[in-house]
Order: sequence, then structure tokens, then C-alpha cells
Amino acid sequence: MKRILLTITLLISANTIFSQETDKDRLKRTEEAVDKLKEEKPNGWSKKGTFTLLANQASFTNWQAGGQSNISGNIGLNYDINYKSDNWTWDNKLISNYGLSKNSGQELVKTDDRIEFNSILGKKAKGYWYYSAFFNFRTQFDSGFDPKNLNVKISHFFSPAYFQIGPGMLWKKSDDFKFNIAPLTSRLIVVHPHFTEFGSSFGVERGDSSRFEFGASFIGYYKFKLMENITAENILSLYTNYLEDPQNVDLDYTLNIVMKINKTLSTNIAFQTIYDDNAFRGFQIREVIGLGVNFGF
Repeated sequence: MKRILLTITLLISANTIFSQETDKDRLKRTEEAVDKLKEEKPNGWSKKGTFTLLANQASFTNWQAGGQSNISGNIGLNYDINYKSDNWTWDNKLISNYGLSKNSGQELVKTDDRIEFNSILGKKAKGYWYYSAFFNFRTQFDSGFDPKNLNVKISHFFSPAYFQIGPGMLWKKSDDFKFNIAPLTSRLIVVHPHFTEFGSSFGVERGDSSRFEFGASFIGYYKFKLMENITAENILSLYTNYLEDPQNVDLDYTLNIVMKINKTLSTNIAFQTIYDDNAFRGFQIREVIGLGVNFGF
């Protein structure tokens, strides 16, 4: 009798352990499936965008330590239109920003100005790799002035305007992690003739209105979570001109950090650095920090 009871107890224990292990395995498989569904989007078109308004203000009245009242604002649009099928991918991104700042007793000053459109078409090769063709366009909304003399205009809408196009290879793990290499890239820089009347402008020679370059391009995109409610978006663009000073690589890097407070409000930090020796022999740096109001659509 004791042997029978012991046998029954062991069988019940084994069945319990087996059931627990099976439940764990099932739970693990379910979690993996959910994660996979989050990463994999259905075939077809997908659209998403964010409109952001950033604002900053500083006010001083009889402040003995010194200080100057100022107010600044920045609006931005980040919009994606993407297509996906089993063998094709087509990613399109529009980025635009415009900002103004006003110090007490002074005129309005532009602090940010950018229009950029990126389009990458890819056909499945193997794994995460695609044969690709890309197009990039950059310009600005408003006039720009010489920092040393605000009466001298040095740029305006579509002057300069940059166009890049070329074939290459795209590595894409997801919409948030990808890069494109294009070793045969054509680049065109366009400026209005009045900016080259007395000298070169943005690499365009005196008396000309455009400059053609041929070289290699690298574009990378990586967006990830730093922690809960905090995301970091990295956008890197590199270009080298085979026809002139190929060792001088043009660089454009942007870091956007968004710290969500709730569905609408967030604290936004934007950092951008540009190196383009045709425009300026040194690093151009832009930093924007502010409370953001975000509208998704």
C-alpha cells in the first residue's frame, strides 16, 4: 500500500512539474510572438507624424544679478510615409523645423530653419540587406544673415538647396534601425546668382548658380528607448566628394531626445552638428531645449 501511495505521489508531482514547465514555455512563446508582432508591420502603406511646438521664456525685473528678458519658440514636423511588401521597402521621411528668438529691445532672430526630405527604395537581397536607390533634398524656409553683420543676407529659401541621388545597399532591421551605403552618389548644390556675384557661396564658384559633385554617401538612422518614456533618435549623414578633397567628409548629425510627461507634453532636447568646409571651415552646432506640445497624426 505504501508503495502504491508513493508511486501516485511521484506521478502527481511529475505531472505538476511538467505542467508548470509547459505553462512557462507557452508563456514565453506568447511573449515572443507579441514582441515579433510589434516589430513586424503588415504589408502595405503606413503613415505617422508628429507636430511639435517648443517654447522658452526668461523674464527679469529689477534683477540685480543681471539678465535679459527673452522669449523663443520652435515648431517642427516629423512625418513618415512608408511602404512594405515581402520583397520591397520604400521609406519616406519629411523633417522641417523653424524657430525664432527675441531678446528685450532687439529684433527677432532666426534660431532654426530646416526642410529635409529623404526617400529610400529597397528590393530584398538577403537577410536584412536590400538593393537600394535613395534621394535626399535639403533647403530652408527663410532668409539667413551673416552673424557678424545682420544686415548682410547670405541665404534664403532654395538657396542653398542640396540634391543627392544614387544607387547602393540598404541594411534595415526595422523602421527604427537602418542605414544606407551609396558609393556612387551624385550631388547638386544650387544657389541664387546674387550670392555668387562677388565670390563663392556654399561651394558654388563666383558667377555660377550650381555645383555638381560625385562621391559616396552614408545615411544612418537609429531610434531607441533610453528608459521608460524617454526616447533617443539619431540621424547621421556622411558624404565625400571624389572630385575634390575626398578626405574632407561632410557630416550632419542630429540627436533628438524626447522625455514624455504625458500624451501631449514632453521635454525635448535637440542637438545638431554640421561639418561642411564649402559652407564653413569648422563645426556648426545647434542646440534646442524646451517644453514641447506634441500632436501625433
